[in-house]
This record gives sequence, C-alpha cells and structure tokens, in this order.
Amino acid sequence: MYAPVKKPLGPFWHAVLCLVWGMTFISCAGLFAMVLITCGDVALRTAGYPVPGSYDIVRVVGAITIACSLPLTTAMKGHVAIEYFFQKLNRAGRLAVDSLMRLIMIGVFLFAAYECVGYGVRFLHNSEVTSTIELPVFWVPWVMALAFGVTALVVVFHLVYPGREMVKS
Repeated sequence: MYAPVKKPLGPFWHAVLCLVWGMTFISCAGLFAMVLITCGDVALRTAGYPVPGSYDIVRVVGAITIACSLPLTTAMKGHVAIEYFFQKLNRAGRLAVDSLMRLIMIGVFLFAAYECVGYGVRFLHNSEVTSTIELPVFWVPWVMALAFGVTALVVVFHLVYPGREMVKS
C-alpha cells in the first residue's frame, strides 16, 4: 500500500553524491569542449587556419570525459548487464553473485585508481607532454584516479544498500 520511507543519505554518502555530480559536470563540460574544438577545427581548417593542438586537446579531454562519466553511470546502475543466468538463480544465489561481483568491481576500480596515480607520477618525473602543443599530462591520470576512486565508493554504496539507488535514472 505505502512505499517504504527512504532514509536520507548520511553526510559521507551525501559528499560522495556531490563528487558524483561534480564529475558529471566535468564530463558534460568535456563533451561540450570536444564538440566545440572539433567543429571549430573543421570550420577553420577549411579557411586555412586549423586550431593548433586540437588533436591533443580532444585526446586529453576525451580521457577525462570518459573517466568522469563512470561514477554517475555506476550510481544509476546504467552499465550493460547480462541477466539471463542471474535470473535463474534463487534469491540467495543472486545475493551471493551480486555481492561477489560488486567486491570484484571495487577491487578493479581501486587497482585502476592506484595504477593511474603511478602513471601520473611517472609522467611528472619524465616531464611528459602532448606532442604538438606540449601540454603537461601528468594530471590526467590523477583525474582518472579520482574518478575511479569515486566509482569504487559508489559500488560500496550499492553493496551496503543493495536495493537502493544512489541516483534515480
């Protein structure tokens, strides 16, 4: 008859949700920037004035856009899932498989975040830059590491609150 009352998120999960929305804003801004740079480059290239470093900028912004879109996609449970065999399991089996998969996801995202931090440190020590405009790139893996860490926290939320959505789709 009545829908169960949802408890509000605690301050920790509210902060994680703010990070998710912040990453979403970065992702949307990155997508917008890629469109502007690509269209501007194509239009100006026909006039003989290509945008210098457009390939480098789009490549860097694309990596950040993809990484920063992961937390919201995970919070909405928007990933592709094959549920044919999952639905054949009983309730206890589904809970066990779902929990195991979430633990694996947490491990994978934390490992990816750790590796990205290492890449950023190596890029910083080697003074890595993009090929045409020589933009330093050490910070790109660090942004990706932050996005992977936030995604891991979202998966922890879904593990702790299995029936609850962090963000409504």
